[in-house]
Amino acid sequence: PAMSRAFVRENDGSEVPEDVPERPVSEHPNFVTERGLKLIGERIRELEEARQQAKASEDKATLATLERDLRYWLQRKASAKLVKPEPNPTKVRFGIRAIVQLEDGEERSYALVGEDEADPAHGLISWISPIAQALLGAQVGDEVNLQGQRAEVIRLEPVS
Repeated sequence: PAMSRAFVRENDGSEVPEDVPERPVSEHPNFVTERGLKLIGERIRELEEARQQAKASEDKATLATLERDLRYWLQRKASAKLVKPEPNPTKVRFGIRAIVQLEDGEERSYALVGEDEADPAHGLISWISPIAQALLGAQVGDEVNLQGQRAEVIRLEPVS
């Protein structure tokens, strides 16, 4: 015998996901560079545009995710603490790029930025990362241990 259609539940896309979990928010102070603050603003604008499109197309699942992401970024904007780097830094701190020379002569650049702005592939590291913690407070000429390698701080500059 054929099963009654009353017992078959199909998803027609109008279902709202029961629980789109909130994005975890860091417990650390939300320090940002000027670039980081600008990126947060751009992300909010992108999400607001996408939200309008999802509302127009009545895509409730996408809308729920976009609204969750928008809540996260609005919270990050509200908690952002803009830190302007010194023009002539003498120590590694937030908003400063440290150029180091490893034992083998290779140079690496690490810019200490906000958590949301971190992009390690481009040398932008979160100020709470292990490498940033090893560098914090170092001055030109200081040696630091970066992931088991000795590195000498050879130059400091503000993050642009």
